[in-house]
Amino acid sequence: MYAVVKTGGKQYRVSAGDKLLIEKLPAGAGSEVVLDQVLLIADGEQVKTGTPLVPGAAVKATVLGQRKGEKIKIFKLRRRKHYRKTQGHRQIYTEIRIDGIEVA
Repeated sequence: MYAVVKTGGKQYRVSAGDKLLIEKLPAGAGSEVVLDQVLLIADGEQVKTGTPLVPGAAVKATVLGQRKGEKIKIFKLRRRKHYRKTQGHRQIYTEIRIDGIEVA
């Protein structure tokens, strides 16, 4: 059984026991999170698609912690104008473990 959920502007295919890195959620380590924007649920041959969401469906997950991603460097240059600018940042992600998929 798997589901497609939407969080942080992205879509993820999840099943029970999966670990994911998603956009930062305001939750501490060990807390439980419910992802209620479920777009699709598939169980063997049965597939339920939402328009756009599946009514009554939710995915429960446990927050494992927060961490930063890889460093992203931004370099801007205007040739012959003596303009150079270097910036960078590290995106903050939340690591979660999928506990189960509920369908009502």
